[in-house]
Amino acid sequence: MKINDKEFERIVGRSLDRIPDEIMRHVKNVAIRVEDRPEPELLEEMGMPEDEILFGLYTGEALPDRLLTFPSFYPDTIILFKEPLLDFCRDIEELEEEIEITVVHEIAHYFGISEERLAELGYD
Repeated sequence: MKINDKEFERIVGRSLDRIPDEIMRHVKNVAIRVEDRPEPELLEEMGMPEDEILFGLYTGEALPDRLLTFPSFYPDTIILFKEPLLDFCRDIEELEEEIEITVVHEIAHYFGISEERLAELGYD
């Protein structure tokens, strides 16, 4: 699927609108950024093979790990990787759904939920 950056951003916005308010109202100071693809160095740093498909990534300090006396001055960030998402999805509807799933998955990391626990819950 081929989509220009502006249309992709609109799709991201619609996908974010699909996330229930009971989740989003607890998310504070988190930016969402789009990049074309993860850099090989990032995958290496994460211990992932270079051909691993990665749709998104949360960067920041999970809420349970934060110190009240040392707040972050910068927002945590969820990065969406456009090219893997476009390669995986067959149509706009599937793309919106996958972006929603990816953002919720990364928000779970913001709340301190591990990959292992997400897999136990069926969100792997």
